[in-house]
Amino acid sequence: MNLTAIIIVAIVCWAIVELVNGPKGKKKDKSNSKQAAATDELQRDIATMRERIETLEKIVTDEKYDLNRQFDDLKKDKVA
Repeated sequence: MNLTAIIIVAIVCWAIVELVNGPKGKKKDKSNSKQAAATDELQRDIATMRERIETLEKIVTDEKYDLNRQFDDLKKDKVA
């Protein structure tokens, strides 16, 4: 084989490798950024939910809440 044939084969092999690996590398970057954004959003949602749960726990465990619930139960029994 002469030098020209070797260069042509090398270029063709390089092109095949780029076609096979090139798009995957770009897709990985895009999918990683999408996954990172989704993960960040989910973490914010979890933090928000934790705050809401803590607030609900405070309300439900409050003595006034229990007393009001008991009064409501008594009112229901009186009406019925």
